[in-house]
Amino acid sequence: MKIRIAVIALFIILAGISSYYIFQLKFAFDFEQFFPKGDPDLEVFREFIKDFETDDNFMLIALRRPEGAFEQDFLKKVHDLTLKSRELPYVQESQSLTKFGYPVKTPFGITTIPAIHIDRPELYEQDRQRLIQDERFVYNLISPDGNTLVVYLKMIDGIQLAQAREFMKALDALIDTYDFPEYHYMGRPYFQKELVAMQQREVTISALISGLLVSIVMFFIFRRAWGIFVALISIGLGMLLFFGLLGATGRELNAMSALYPVLMIIVGTSDVIHIMSKYVDELRKGHPKDKAIVTTIREIGLATLLTSLTTAIGFCTLLTSRIGPIRDFGVNAAVGVVVAYITVILFTTALLSFFHTDQIVKLGRSQLFWENLLEKTYRYTISHRRGITWGTLILTVLCAVGISQINTNYNVINNLPRGEKITKDFIFFEKELTGFRPMEFAVYAQGDHLATDWEVVQEIEKIEDHLRKFDGIRAISSVTALYKSINQMNANNRQDAYALPETESKFRSYRRLVDQMPKLSANVMLSKDRKKARITSRILDMGSDTIKVMGQRIDDWIATAVDTSLVEVDRTGTGLIIDKNAEYVRRNLLEGLGVAVIIISLLMALLFRNWRMLIISIIPNLIPLLLAGALLGYLSIELEAGVAIVFAVIFGIAVDDSIHFLSKYKLTRVKGIEREEAIRITFRETGKAIILTSLILFFGFLVMLFSIHPPSVVIGLLISITLISALLSDLLLIPLLIRWLRA
Repeated sequence: MKIRIAVIALFIILAGISSYYIFQLKFAFDFEQFFPKGDPDLEVFREFIKDFETDDNFMLIALRRPEGAFEQDFLKKVHDLTLKSRELPYVQESQSLTKFGYPVKTPFGITTIPAIHIDRPELYEQDRQRLIQDERFVYNLISPDGNTLVVYLKMIDGIQLAQAREFMKALDALIDTYDFPEYHYMGRPYFQKELVAMQQREVTISALISGLLVSIVMFFIFRRAWGIFVALISIGLGMLLFFGLLGATGRELNAMSALYPVLMIIVGTSDVIHIMSKYVDELRKGHPKDKAIVTTIREIGLATLLTSLTTAIGFCTLLTSRIGPIRDFGVNAAVGVVVAYITVILFTTALLSFFHTDQIVKLGRSQLFWENLLEKTYRYTISHRRGITWGTLILTVLCAVGISQINTNYNVINNLPRGEKITKDFIFFEKELTGFRPMEFAVYAQGDHLATDWEVVQEIEKIEDHLRKFDGIRAISSVTALYKSINQMNANNRQDAYALPETESKFRSYRRLVDQMPKLSANVMLSKDRKKARITSRILDMGSDTIKVMGQRIDDWIATAVDTSLVEVDRTGTGLIIDKNAEYVRRNLLEGLGVAVIIISLLMALLFRNWRMLIISIIPNLIPLLLAGALLGYLSIELEAGVAIVFAVIFGIAVDDSIHFLSKYKLTRVKGIEREEAIRITFRETGKAIILTSLILFFGFLVMLFSIHPPSVVIGLLISITLISALLSDLLLIPLLIRWLRA
């Protein structure tokens, strides 16, 4: 009695501590988190940003007037916003076409004429036509139809979440002072703020809905207040301790955090049902409560320990990933499984020992229903052996076909919350302006050449011209823009004069002017030693595989068309690094699952000490993995970083029921009971718990269909469907394999 009270008291203290630390939880979203560690292209990119600024330090504000942006009142507001936005926190520079002026050479020196004559409406159409034909501005600072103007804000490098929130709050307040018909945002601070808000919402909503679902299920299972109370308090305590531990250790919650409440609830529910079902069975046999608890811990505790270990191992396979958030998810989820097990095996058993059967569960017709169902299922495995065998073979073939159709053409849009402003803004920029994904080129002058030499600049222009042949690449810019602008200025700003000078002597004279320009920042287009130059652009969200093919075509062209004695070129940028995740996802997925199968096989070998049982335990759990892969192929779901964790979750959880089934079968056989009767007893005593936990897992993951985060919806759907296949595989295939291998 003293031990039970001490255990309960300890968990109450831990709950109090966790309640404090749960408010210390940190949420984060940063594109750098998804960079694959150790990748050679990542090292190139890091060297690139040492010489130049980062490629995502911007915030774009698109201001649209459907009737046309060239209206005086609208233009004045855009100009006023451009000026005032410079005063916002963490903004280094602001620009829009209302501030831009074309340079003009006069006898008295160089002056400028405004790109938009705000105070002269009679020139608006002329200004509009000129701007939408200017390659520097169309898609970048003005839409092709002339109805949208963009205010460009240059932010500090590496802006953090707290800073992003402060900036966005100030920006929203400033925007509210105007009555723009329509406005859209695009940029790193906006993404950080909105996606972290989505994470917080997802964690809260998934916890509430999962908790409600489990409460309903527990009511139908136990029909007794104390039974429901013990189950819910155990599951809730496990989740509280887990989140408290994350808060205490300073672990950051990322884009996959919405899975944690669901995982903790369903893993805890599975453990609780197995423990409570066994305890009730022992009480019904007439054993006293103390002996019933000891038997429950000895028989189910060991099986539950093994299931927790296998589930944790499944999650730990994600450590093979080079992508930070996936590794973090694997570690955190594995820790959560262990926390849930410890809570159930200590707290739940201590609490259960105070209650007898009638207080925990209401027995009646439901018991007879389960007995009849499990008896029919057992007999089905005898009478339909051939049908089960052929069904398994046909399903395997269909799965192989589906797996062959899997694609990894990852799109950013598929990771944005459905129906939210951030997604609508993203779509607007893709359609009317330019994309978010940066594509950068680092140009290295060779030998004694500098990036500002005539020959080198010509090679840079050659690359730019080639890039313009691709419809998906927009907002292309480099150091050539300076020389082209000067050349245009010297030709009375004729539109066709925006080009490099025709002679080297002219170019050198222009270069002297460029050297005098104070706004030519060494970190924008040229390195300080002038040995490196930068070509910057942004590409539409066409999919990582599509972009990879396009990028390879560009690389191949550069290798043959560019003079490598003058320059060497590396394609780089945030977009390229993140897109490479797709390649690592495929590779790490197979590596991780291979490691998981080997480790779990070793555990099975130690548990059963029989090669036949090892085969029996592994084969049924490969079926759900094959089915998950097939569903990805047949449903045209992209295999990207978030979805990849499905396989670790499925294998780690699916093997649990196999362990419970085979552990009971082994215990029955050890008692000297013959094979067929042992299968029958296993069905009767373990089948109910297996079915109930699988149904809870099914509906628990279906909760994720309420998510506004598309990958979470996909994960919930895939896991739900495949775990039901795991249940059928356990109940139908395992008995068949036992008989076939005579285990």
